[in-house]
Amino acid sequence: MTGSGTRHEDSSLHREPVRSTLQRLHGAAAGDWKKFISITPRWLAGLATGRKMHETITPAVARDIYMPVSPDKGEFLYITARAIGARNIVEFGTSFGISTIYLAAAVQDNGGGRVIGSEIEPSKHAQAVSNLAAAGLDGVSEIRLGDAMHTLRDLPGPIDLIFMDGWKVLYLPLLKQLQPALRTGAVLLADNMSSFRSSLVDFNEYLASGRNGFHAVTLKFGDGLAYAVYLGKPTDTA
Repeated sequence: MTGSGTRHEDSSLHREPVRSTLQRLHGAAAGDWKKFISITPRWLAGLATGRKMHETITPAVARDIYMPVSPDKGEFLYITARAIGARNIVEFGTSFGISTIYLAAAVQDNGGGRVIGSEIEPSKHAQAVSNLAAAGLDGVSEIRLGDAMHTLRDLPGPIDLIFMDGWKVLYLPLLKQLQPALRTGAVLLADNMSSFRSSLVDFNEYLASGRNGFHAVTLKFGDGLAYAVYLGKPTDTA
């Protein structure tokens, strides 16, 4: 009996050049642990002086570290974007563009649109642009160089999906900046909710309170992935 699910060949993820580009990048990212070991003394020294991680491990320090989504999480990004028919996606924290490839593949398979990403580190930005071109997805993606609070300002809506995987101190202010452009039913995915729990208390409260238009859960996926649906601007009941 033939199943009714999507066949592999119907997904850009399983066709060239996307497949080989992702294999190459995930292979290269497997060496991240060695790079993390090399910067651990800097991080510990920062802790000892009361500095937060983002103050010690700056974008320049982490310019050679991929910090990618796993293949499973990338597939989850893809199928979520496909499920909601996303054509207008915003990504915070592009890095080398691995997660962007999964999102852009979904946009392409949804019939076209654009993923707008942001990366503050110039060498990562250049490599992300190159990687998306290698995957044949440069026509449905745009990676902006600079501070996301500036590069992702005044974006045209409606935004269908947001993926956050950058510096945690910006999750909440960036969400508030993007929220007016969200369509009802838009999905927000935010990574590292467990590993950076203390840094994301206010962000988590904003999503979970029920006062800001979101219904959210944190999935036990990797180190915690927030999955929130925007239900629309809340109305006063008083």
